[in-house]
Amino acid sequence: MSLPFLKKGRVVISLVFFSGMAVLFLDLSFSIPARYSGSLTSLQLVPSLLKFISGAGFAAAGFIFILCLTLIFGRVYCSSICPLGTLQDIFAYVRKKGKKRNYAYQKAFSKTRYGILSLVILFFLGGQTLGIILLDPYSSFGRIMTQLVRPLAIAIKNTLSFSLARVGEYSVFPVEYTGLHIFSFFFTLGVLFLILWLSLNSGRLYCNTLCPVGALLGILSRYSLFKIGINNQECVDCKRCEKVCKSSCIHLESNRIDSSRCVSCFNCFEVCPTSAMEFQWGFGSNKFNPDAGKRDFIKQFAICLMTGSSALAARPPIEIYKDSTLPVPTAGPVSPPGSLSREHFMARCTACHLCVSACPTRVLQPAFLEYGWLGVMQPRMDYQKSFCNYDCVICTRVCPSGALVPKRIEEKKSIQLGKAKFIQGNCVVYTHKTDCGACAEHCPTKAVDMVLDPEVKLRAPKIDETICVGCGACEFACPTKPHKSIYVESNPVHLAAKKPKEEKLSEKVNYKSDFPF
Repeated sequence: MSLPFLKKGRVVISLVFFSGMAVLFLDLSFSIPARYSGSLTSLQLVPSLLKFISGAGFAAAGFIFILCLTLIFGRVYCSSICPLGTLQDIFAYVRKKGKKRNYAYQKAFSKTRYGILSLVILFFLGGQTLGIILLDPYSSFGRIMTQLVRPLAIAIKNTLSFSLARVGEYSVFPVEYTGLHIFSFFFTLGVLFLILWLSLNSGRLYCNTLCPVGALLGILSRYSLFKIGINNQECVDCKRCEKVCKSSCIHLESNRIDSSRCVSCFNCFEVCPTSAMEFQWGFGSNKFNPDAGKRDFIKQFAICLMTGSSALAARPPIEIYKDSTLPVPTAGPVSPPGSLSREHFMARCTACHLCVSACPTRVLQPAFLEYGWLGVMQPRMDYQKSFCNYDCVICTRVCPSGALVPKRIEEKKSIQLGKAKFIQGNCVVYTHKTDCGACAEHCPTKAVDMVLDPEVKLRAPKIDETICVGCGACEFACPTKPHKSIYVESNPVHLAAKKPKEEKLSEKVNYKSDFPF
């Protein structure tokens, strides 16, 4: 059965998904609707799996679709839907245009890939997403776009904007750039170079060794209904398929294909001169059997996983402590709106940075150790960089994993992320005996008000914590350096703020006395 068209179809589909995801992260005009974001990210395995676990509707259906697709046709996800997989193919394609690279069969690094998968699962069962943060392909792709490609796109757009402005053309608006996050930038750069090196020299070795998604789908693909196989009667042993197999999973000496590593790229279909490559019924002959050592490892892995799960389930829930080692007297980082609590957020966020790229004020920034080492690169509210718009809910609508629960604007206005605190000893009203009021001027709920202090005979800030939403506008606007006079102390569990008082104008007007004529 000749199916050479499969390769072209797969390339088109993968480029469509890749382009869509790239546009999603590189939207500099903040004009892409949230439903577009949800449609694309719902087909990414890890975010849709997290939504599935939390029982969230449409996005959870993506996991069911990927599961069914894998159980029918194998690892189609890895070659057609995963944007990081397509990025590796692009690197390999560029290499192919230069010096031609021939692949060859390699033994699987089963202990490495299943060991990594087991660690990721054990971390997740313990309520931590560190393994997912570091190795999830979708999240890695998101950080590559946000931390590496997006700054270049901003630089290009701003250069174009300033160049056009010189000749009186103002149709292209510049984009504000808040600077690099050092750790996130260099970590992402290191991951990109690792993926680049592996894809240029070893094809999809990253997917079949380090990627937990590849390992999980590899296990499922062993039981898929249809597998790519070799028709022994048609095969002439030319080894063309083996040379183009980027997963190095075709073993021509035994006429077998390791279905757990095959990513369904269909390169072999395209080059086979006799159409010996075909889809075969999965439960039959031409099945690649792991050796005894691999079977023993899988058994040990299953036992380790079951025992680890029991031990982790017996652990008490993770407590959140208010004590902090940060130099400013806060209760830790402020988690984004919709995160419900720091614990909920850290247990679900994969650090894909889609919310970071979508945030119009750039207040969402990657954390370093603010959440602890288990929450590295998860977004936090950085009020040194900016503040949270009072009527903005974009981050809650684009989050693909359920770490941020979607909120309506009216709901978000009553979420208290933290409480504003005033440090009198830093305020210029007291240190320089001068008027200021920047904090009160920028507060959207008027939780910060300027009240006359008889000691200095000037108006000084007074905070009503009950209506404070912790947006950080006061902290961002405060002019004192290096330490702010007003800051937001985070709520480990988000609370509800009271509605601010609305000042209504008097409806009764004395027209006789006020009429100017």
